[in-house]
Order: sequence, then C-alpha cells, then structure tokens
Amino acid sequence: DSAALERVSLHVEAKEFVIIIGSSGAGKSTLLKLLTREERQTSGKIVVGGIDYDKLRDKDIPLLRRKIGTVFQDFKLLPNKNVFENVAFALEIVGYGNKEIKHTVPRVLDIVGLKGKEKRMPRELSGGERQRVAIARAIVRQPKILIADEPTGNLDPKHAWDVIRVLEKINRYGTTVLLT
Repeated sequence: DSAALERVSLHVEAKEFVIIIGSSGAGKSTLLKLLTREERQTSGKIVVGGIDYDKLRDKDIPLLRRKIGTVFQDFKLLPNKNVFENVAFALEIVGYGNKEIKHTVPRVLDIVGLKGKEKRMPRELSGGERQRVAIARAIVRQPKILIADEPTGNLDPKHAWDVIRVLEKINRYGTTVLLT
C-alpha cells in the first residue's frame, strides 16, 4: 500500500491564503487530516501555531480544533435546521449563551452574504448558498485557520467563484486559509 504522503515540507505564514493542488489520491485530504489531528503522521514534524503535534496530548485536541475551522465538499449541514440554527449549533455545542448567539450569528451570515436567509432550510438553498452556510458555521468561533477541502467540488462555476470570493474575504479579515 503506497503512502498517501511522503516527505512533505510546507511552511504557511499566518494570514496566508494557500491553495493545495494535486490529483485525486495525492494526499490532499490526508494532509488536512494531519493538521486537524484526525490522523497522526508516522514520521516528521507538524507544528501549527507554535503547537508541536508530537507533544500534543489527547485532551488538548479539542482546543486545537477550535482554532481550525473546516469546510467540506458535501456541506454537512443539518437538514432539519434552518440557516440560523445550523450556524448557531456550532456555538451551542461549546456552551455559548443565547445572547451571544443572537449577536454573533447575524454578523457571520452577513460576512458570507446570506443576510435575510436566516429562516431558509438547507433544501431551499442553492449549492453555493449551502456551502456559504457551512463556511459561516466554520468561522463562527473565529478560528485562526480555515481549512476548505475541495469546497467547490460540487458547484457550478458561478457558485464556485462566490465561495472563493467569500474565502478571500475571510482571509482579508486575518484568517489563514488552506484550500484544496
């Protein structure tokens, strides 16, 4: 079984926008899973924001993941929750109060260009809009890094560019973006 990755050397500065390109099976998703600590490297060193992954204890992983927002090709939205509730859910599970949620969610929906669509259900949205809900959910806790794993893979060119523009905007606000 061939290794998904071998001898990868990558240095990403804070606030950079990095695009990782490679054919299917090249290891793009594996690289991202190493960064979120869903997978462990067999050799070499991973340091993210000054955190050496070799010294990372299991109990520290949730804290690490809080600094990394993730967006996937297939959105992973909750179908029975509306736009507002999908984004709010990311705050509820870490114990944010209603007041904070009511204050934060509209600001983030505005950033991704979904103001006025708070009450829509995922099935009522276009693919591009669904992906922007997923991005809102990923950035609502203000992660330092946003990982977007082929976020435009299921979208037509117009919606794909809408998503890229939103990622560029988030990057201008100071979030490091890794896009495959």
